[in-house]
Amino acid sequence: MSHHASGPNFGFPRGDARLDMTDLYAFPKPGDTSKSTIVLNVHPSFRLDSPEPTTTEPFAPGALYEIKIDTNGDAIADICYSVQFASDEDGKQTATVRRLQGVQAAGMGEEGEVIVQQASVSIGREAVVTEAGDYRLFFGWRSDPFFFDVNGNFNHMQFTGDDFFKDKNVCSIVLELRNSELGTNKVGIWARTMDNAADGWIQADRGGRPLQAVFLPGEKKEEYLSGEPANDDRFIGVFAHELEHSGGYSPEDAKAVARKLLPDILFYDPRHPVRYPHNGRTLTDDVVDLFFSIYANRNVTDMVGPHGDLLDEFPYLGPPHD
Repeated sequence: MSHHASGPNFGFPRGDARLDMTDLYAFPKPGDTSKSTIVLNVHPSFRLDSPEPTTTEPFAPGALYEIKIDTNGDAIADICYSVQFASDEDGKQTATVRRLQGVQAAGMGEEGEVIVQQASVSIGREAVVTEAGDYRLFFGWRSDPFFFDVNGNFNHMQFTGDDFFKDKNVCSIVLELRNSELGTNKVGIWARTMDNAADGWIQADRGGRPLQAVFLPGEKKEEYLSGEPANDDRFIGVFAHELEHSGGYSPEDAKAVARKLLPDILFYDPRHPVRYPHNGRTLTDDVVDLFFSIYANRNVTDMVGPHGDLLDEFPYLGPPHD
């Protein structure tokens, strides 16, 4: 899904920007191919349809932010990195990260091995990096690396190269780990946010591939966001119907394309070159041109390119804008 307004009417899931998953990235560590970096971005600093900023509190205290990893191709998590945040009386936040395996990984991330506890959440331009064994971690506000002419999309895909995100921020969870922690084969990665509601845990948002929730109207979107990749076959018909309408695909071709887009998982093999959609996703991959070319069944460009504030070192995302 990976999208800056997951909820209904370009809003946020459960009405909370902090629970909105925007993008997921996976790529090898520059200069050291024995390690990989996974980036989960959440909480856009602005809605797509409003000039008012969202809340300044980076993450939702008590909620779970989970990175799920399937190591055997069944679209069920075998490894999970779960992050939970806490706020003190002064409004400062800290993060606790757990690693879960096996049956635990497919469930809720409240248990498991603690990787780091009470790590500082970064709110300023200087990135506060936490090291724990072979792990490096970052949590906090950063410049949003996503690039897209949103207004052109709202204007019937009449793109002009006006990048809505060039001065926007997101809250990032960045995890550097040894490839051996991912297993020995190609893996599937997705993420989700879990809200700790009065009646128990509720899945607020989830996704692996960028932009795909655009296919889903109304109730279907809610079903999708609360679902699991292992059950994504049930959305092939909805995706195919939208592709017939948007790109003039035949019913057979539309279903074939829909099957390639589902399950909603980002596949990653650190042993091979990384470029979306073939393998992983880097911070500079132009996912918008690719997605809308599929959607419209023709070559499409929004005339927007990667941002110039990316860093050469961890956590790779540029400092937040004022």
